[in-house]
Amino acid sequence: MNISDSQRIASLFEKEKYRKTKDITKADLVIINMCSVRQSAVTRVYGLVPKLREIKGKSILTGCFLKKDQKKLEELFDFVIKPSQFPEFLKSKSEFLNIEPAYSSFPIGYIPIMTGCNNFCTYCVVPYTRGREYSRSVEEIVKEAKNLIKKGYKEIWLLGQNVNSYFDKKERNFPSLLKTVNNLKGDFWLKFTSSHPKDFTKELIEAMKNSKKVSKYLNLPLQSGNDKILKKMNRPYTFSQYEKTVQMIKKEIKDISLSTDIIVGFPSETKKQFQDTADALKKIKFEMAYISRYSERPGTKAAELKDNVSLKEKKRREEILNEIIKKNSFIKNKKYLNKEVTVLINSIRNGLYLGKTEDYKTVKIESLKKDLIGKFIKVKIIKSMPWGLIGKIK
Repeated sequence: MNISDSQRIASLFEKEKYRKTKDITKADLVIINMCSVRQSAVTRVYGLVPKLREIKGKSILTGCFLKKDQKKLEELFDFVIKPSQFPEFLKSKSEFLNIEPAYSSFPIGYIPIMTGCNNFCTYCVVPYTRGREYSRSVEEIVKEAKNLIKKGYKEIWLLGQNVNSYFDKKERNFPSLLKTVNNLKGDFWLKFTSSHPKDFTKELIEAMKNSKKVSKYLNLPLQSGNDKILKKMNRPYTFSQYEKTVQMIKKEIKDISLSTDIIVGFPSETKKQFQDTADALKKIKFEMAYISRYSERPGTKAAELKDNVSLKEKKRREEILNEIIKKNSFIKNKKYLNKEVTVLINSIRNGLYLGKTEDYKTVKIESLKKDLIGKFIKVKIIKSMPWGLIGKIK
């Protein structure tokens, strides 16, 4: 979401004749797009303040921030405004989500289909920083997708805090939207994030199964494998219910690659409760996990609980889960050896092309060919590693 917001903000300022610079010391204006979901991100913003004081230009802080923090932040930045307030700030009549972005992530395009959240997980600030759920119309989303396709983008991500609760004013739901975007003319992959297990329906699974452009990759946040911790998090499902959803998905969509989100060290999480999470990662065989150490977010319900798991213990638990994911990933990656796969080349680094498979595996490719970024290439996998693959262009 932050990438998408930044691209829209950049578009507005480019229309005001601003141009990007790589040298912050020469900037007339510096815009920081903050995410306050994790304390580490907030800390990084405060760490930038001394550098900002060295520049002569103005500074703007935007993104996700709590009202309680706003007054303090206003003392450090010239302006503190929400992303949705930029059109008004620049006296533009545009509605923020309908601004054509200054795309900067070729060949991957991001389309926000909704914003906000109604779930109120006890650890999360999103309902307080972005408000309640608001879904864009199918027509607006399709228009943006067609624009990306016309510009040659090959991977389209539909974004939202909870995409599968999408529901526009004409009562069209997420499975319907997914099928509509899938049916657009063009050669592209379609992905989405993030989903909530409670809203993952059979209708959505069928839509994924029958939509050829929808990639065989899914991020489905679990957060914890222990039912008591899930309840304290206000996650309205048990691990057993989550597992049944995953079983349905795997049954209908063969070889799907699964990733998840996990929080370690949630207040009162015992070593035994943590072990339930470790066991869950082994059982479901996630190939990727975004693991966060719990950090208190002021204003949330969890902030009222005692953060009684030490940082040292949180790090230990994180390392254990990373090792499980590493093993799971390596087992799957070995199956690619000597096989031919389609890779979307998205960048070049240190003389190597980098790309992704349909199921979101990273592939490094050595090639003397030029202008491969943004192209689908047939690649033979010649080496498998825990966190990626090495391929050779046929």
